[in-house]
Amino acid sequence: MKKELVTAGFVLFSLTVPLKASAADFSQFVVFGDSLSDTGNLFNVTQGLPTGPVPPPPYFQGRFSNDKIWVDYLGDNLGLPPTTITDLIVQLRTTAPEGVNYAFGGSLSGQGNFFNVPGVPGVLEQVGSFTQPFLTNNQKVDPNGLYAVWGGANDYLFTQSPDVNQTVKNVSDSVGLLAQAGAKNILVFNLPDLGKTPLVSATGNANAFTTLTNNHNAALAAALGQLSNTPGVNIIPVDVDSLFNRVLANPSEFGFTNVTAPCVVGDLVQGVLTSVCNNPNDFLFFDSVHPTSSAHQLVAETALASIRAKSVPESSATLALLGLGALGAAGMLKRKQKNSALTPVTSQVVSKQSYRAVVER
Repeated sequence: MKKELVTAGFVLFSLTVPLKASAADFSQFVVFGDSLSDTGNLFNVTQGLPTGPVPPPPYFQGRFSNDKIWVDYLGDNLGLPPTTITDLIVQLRTTAPEGVNYAFGGSLSGQGNFFNVPGVPGVLEQVGSFTQPFLTNNQKVDPNGLYAVWGGANDYLFTQSPDVNQTVKNVSDSVGLLAQAGAKNILVFNLPDLGKTPLVSATGNANAFTTLTNNHNAALAAALGQLSNTPGVNIIPVDVDSLFNRVLANPSEFGFTNVTAPCVVGDLVQGVLTSVCNNPNDFLFFDSVHPTSSAHQLVAETALASIRAKSVPESSATLALLGLGALGAAGMLKRKQKNSALTPVTSQVVSKQSYRAVVER
C-alpha cells in the first residue's frame, strides 16, 4: 500500500515528463555503509560471541532496527534485494545477481570499525575491496548498477577528535573510486542531525553535534558537486538531513507521536535491554541512535524520489513538485498505516560509556 501511494505521487510526472531512466533500468544494487545500511553482516560475524553489538529481538534479523531498513525497502522497490557479503561468502557463491550489501554496523568512514571487531572494514575499505579487482585488471564494474554510499556518523559519535575534512574525504574518495571503476549511478546520503538523537541529547552536547552535522553536510555537498563534473557519472545526493528536520518539525504529518525518546532503552554494545516500548511505530527512534523501520521507509522513499529527480529534466519547479509528492505521499501513508507493523529508528553515539547509560524517556 505504501509503495502504491508513493508511486502515485509520481504519476503526474510520468504522464507529463518522460523519464530518461527508471528504477527498472538498474541491473543490480550495491551498498556500502555502516549500521544504518547493514542488513546482517555484523550479526553474521559476531553471532557466535557471548555478547555482541547486535542485540536479540526486538531487533530484526541482524538489523539495527525493529524491522526492515531502507536497503530492504528500496531493494524491494527496485526488485533488486542485495545479498549480504557475509552470506555470499558462507554460501560460497561467486555472484549475487541482485547485488551485494557490504555495509557493517559500526564501520567508520575510512578504515576499521567502532566495535573493534577484527577484519570488519570501514566504508572506504568496503569500496576499496569491491573496486580493487576491477581497477587492477583494467575492468569495469556493471555500468547499469545502482551503487549507494552512506557513512560518517560513527566518526563523529565514536571517535575522540572527529575531523570533518577527513570524514568527508573518506566518503568522497569512496564515491570517486566507484566512478573510477566504472559506476555510473551513485547514491550518496548526507547525515541527519546527530545532535537530535536521544543519545546525544542526553549528554548535553547537542549543539556541538548539530554543528558537526551541518559542517559535514556542507562539505559533502561541495565535494559531490565537484565529482558531479565527472563525465558519464550520475551522482545522486539523498538529503536525509532535510527529511529528518521535517519529521522533527511535524511529527504528526508522518504518524509519529514521539521523536525525542527511544523505544528501546539499554546497552546496545552489551546486548542488554532494560525496557522496550509497546508501540514502536509511534517512535522515530528505535534505540538511542538508530531509526525505526518506519523512519527507514521514509529514507527509502526519499532515495527513490532522488533517483527519479535525477532522471528528468531538472527544472526547479519539477524537482520541487517531485519532492513534495514523495514526502506528501509518505505522510499520508504513515497516518493511514498507524496500526500496521512498521519499525523504529536510531542514529549513532558518543562513547561506549554514554551509550551504555540508560536514556530516560
